[in-house]
Amino acid sequence: MVRGDQIYVMRPLMGMDGVYEHHGIDCGDGTVIHYHKGQDAVVTRTSYEAFARATPVYTKRYAVSYVPDVVVERAESRLGERQYSLLTNNCEHFATWCKTGRNESNQLAEYGLDASRISPFASRQLVEEAVQGDPVKAMELYRQAIGNLTVAQNRLQAQYNQAQDAVLTWHRVADLALKKGREDLARSALERKVQAKRQALKVQEQLAQLIETQKTIDRNSAKLRQSVST
Repeated sequence: MVRGDQIYVMRPLMGMDGVYEHHGIDCGDGTVIHYHKGQDAVVTRTSYEAFARATPVYTKRYAVSYVPDVVVERAESRLGERQYSLLTNNCEHFATWCKTGRNESNQLAEYGLDASRISPFASRQLVEEAVQGDPVKAMELYRQAIGNLTVAQNRLQAQYNQAQDAVLTWHRVADLALKKGREDLARSALERKVQAKRQALKVQEQLAQLIETQKTIDRNSAKLRQSVST
């Protein structure tokens, strides 16, 4: 384990040992930055010993990731943050974002709890079902559709922001690599920058489709409200 590594330990839950992974970023100086949960959850820097709690520490490996200085810099930029969310911003989300730029949690995906699995366009099915149903039931379906759209739009906006952040970060990584004479790392970083740009464009298109779906729901919902009131 070295500076910039994403590390994790197994934490107990409800009296059972080794139930879930707790992730952090190794700063290489005997400290770890992670979402520390005391009275409340906050991104903080603790000693390596405090993070480990006398248990084995493991390293999360990636084929491609940010260089150590950038990883630690990203972790330090969020010190003091108090926005912990089990489903969208837990300790693994944080550490993976620092290491790769992706706000992901493999643990949640394995448990089937990953919020990113919510389909952005699941609301379309509700719209089609509502059109064929009675007005009162349709209104309830439209309310569900609007709720789904809000979740999807928030998720896509977060993905877009992450992609834009990744573009800037990989550009910096390429610059650092060139200054150190590592053209191979610079090329790899620039490739990731291009991938991030493509991802940003893809998400933009999905957001545009969501807006059109929202307009359709609003129009049909207005017609239904008028139908129910008459």
